[in-house]
Amino acid sequence: MNSRSMLGRRDGAGRPGRDRHAEMIAPPRGRNRFTGDAPAVAVVGGGIAGLAAATVLAERGARVTLYEREEVLGGRVAGWPVPLADGSRATMTRGFHAFFRQYYNLRGLLRRVDAGLGMLTGLPDYPLQHVDGRSERFARVPKTPPWNALGFVALSPSFRWRDLSRMNPAAAGPLLDVRVPQIYERLDAVDAARFLTATGFPDAARHLAFEVFSRSFFADPERLSAAELALMFHIYFLGSAEGLLFDVVRDPFPQALWDPLGSYLDGLGVRVRPGTPVQQVRPLGGAGVEIVGEGAADRCDAVILALDVDGLRGVVARSPGLGDQQWRARVQRLRTAPPFLVSRLWLDRPPRPDRPAFLATSGFGTLDNVSLPDRWEGEAARWAARTGGSIVELHAYALPVTCDRRAEQDRLLAQLHRVYPETRRARIVDVRHLWREDCPLFAPGGYWDRPTVATPHPYVMLAGDLVRTDLPVALMERAATSGFLAANALLARWGVRGETLWTVPRAGRSRLLRTLAALVAPGGFDVVDAVQPGNRPVARSRQRRSA
Repeated sequence: MNSRSMLGRRDGAGRPGRDRHAEMIAPPRGRNRFTGDAPAVAVVGGGIAGLAAATVLAERGARVTLYEREEVLGGRVAGWPVPLADGSRATMTRGFHAFFRQYYNLRGLLRRVDAGLGMLTGLPDYPLQHVDGRSERFARVPKTPPWNALGFVALSPSFRWRDLSRMNPAAAGPLLDVRVPQIYERLDAVDAARFLTATGFPDAARHLAFEVFSRSFFADPERLSAAELALMFHIYFLGSAEGLLFDVVRDPFPQALWDPLGSYLDGLGVRVRPGTPVQQVRPLGGAGVEIVGEGAADRCDAVILALDVDGLRGVVARSPGLGDQQWRARVQRLRTAPPFLVSRLWLDRPPRPDRPAFLATSGFGTLDNVSLPDRWEGEAARWAARTGGSIVELHAYALPVTCDRRAEQDRLLAQLHRVYPETRRARIVDVRHLWREDCPLFAPGGYWDRPTVATPHPYVMLAGDLVRTDLPVALMERAATSGFLAANALLARWGVRGETLWTVPRAGRSRLLRTLAALVAPGGFDVVDAVQPGNRPVARSRQRRSA
């Protein structure tokens, strides 16, 4: 049975979550592992995608070397020690990450070191707060579609039954039956802001739900593909029965995740080389690949490039023999999202005890969320218990490139004081501000131009959340999935069976919602992006685009 025929197979046993409609993606059949002289594979990048690829390859017996330019593993989910003003040490990270129950493949990677996922703990709710006092909570919303949609409307203060009659059903129809990759044919040319205007979503619900979710992609709705927004709605809401609640790590990322996984890889014989950036990749025809670092070159049989946007563009630019002209141009057209800011404050007193451990915000200037890691993370909780203080973390996404960073840091603190006024009285024991601009931008019209796992070279693969997978995955789960897919592609060439993957359904999982989508948008019409204020959108027939 080939990989195409296995792609849609479902297996009733050993499901990764509660959703009985989750789809299994089986790899091509082959040997369980290498016998005899196994190939040598270089994995460049020690983030989630690179770790996933290295894990599967090493488990199958390949000789793996993992190159990471930083001194620590984890990529954009890494952590590192920092000294505090009170003489103690803490772990600084790039900030809060939600491990949703839909992240089947990421959670499968983590099960390598703890089958019960004891390193994760669930938060009781996912609250959203608007500056005008409106709020949403999801703990009481049912998990299974379509009951979650009905429950949301019944419980929501910002989306009422009467709002349904004011919406444009033809425009909103694609949200009811998201299909991958067809949703990109329908909506990728439209930005998320114009799409939401076309649908007629009430402003309150739009700000409290869609724009909060949009900015989790580190971009304002005006710069985000509407197809990505629709896909997110599918993954986390109408396409999955896992619900919107999520898990967080019980300890900082290195201690909870990457140190144990690094030890696991070491036990499999993986050579982990932190602090080792790769400068060039030289395909050697049918004789393998050469990895060129600072003053040294290593030869291997294959390579997986699991890099961020700037890292991949840099390696490709410095590797004139890598790929053909068209592929190299696609890589260079990749763009990063606007910069974001993470401010972590160590305070001498805690916020009120009834404050949620995590709060998403809207309308508070540039503040996107507030988290209180000492409510769930062991290291932070021990510091808070010892000092009587608290740790507060603030996120601001999609900031202007030209912004005054010091002013933005001060403004973020002022916004915290608006959300939690009691923090005005707190003294800041220490603070760390982290600025980054390295997340991929999923701009309108860019999906079909994104590079895929495969490259023009049969033994050079790509991985990372910048890669097009044609599967309903996002954020950390997209990174893990792409890493497994890259490893599977190499293993298939060597006749070795790869990793079994799982995703939320690749089409609307609710028959009722699929039927409703067909009724409100008969004939498979799509909303065009030429929507003028006050006008209702028109429709046009779908035009398939070549990948």
